[in-house]
Amino acid sequence: MTDVDWDRLHDAAVEVMRRAYAPYSHYPVGAAGLTDDGRLVVGCNVENAAYGVGLCAECGMVSSLHATGGGRLVAVACVDGSEEPVMPCGRCRQLLWENGGPTMLLRTPRGVVPMTEVLPDAFDDGDLGARS
Repeated sequence: MTDVDWDRLHDAAVEVMRRAYAPYSHYPVGAAGLTDDGRLVVGCNVENAAYGVGLCAECGMVSSLHATGGGRLVAVACVDGSEEPVMPCGRCRQLLWENGGPTMLLRTPRGVVPMTEVLPDAFDDGDLGARS
């Protein structure tokens, strides 16, 4: 699947961003992903009073990915409250790598890039094997 409708992903990310629960940071984020079987999955950030245990939008999106049948992410767009592309945090970059791999495309503030540029020298399940 090489054709990505970035406008559709952006619009879906904006729509779900408007449902974010961000009463502490006032920084709503929405994420939308295209799966390898053509589904659209979304997520928004959800904060709570214990600040550090809030859920990022990408976490919700990946949960939606698995809750709706699994598969792999092909392309992802994340937006902030001004509807502009936003770069995922470090934890979410790892989450995207695990669920999309090195060729997954991410729309960033500097344009669309593969995950190899977002998370170079990534750590994944291949690094977890037994070592002699």
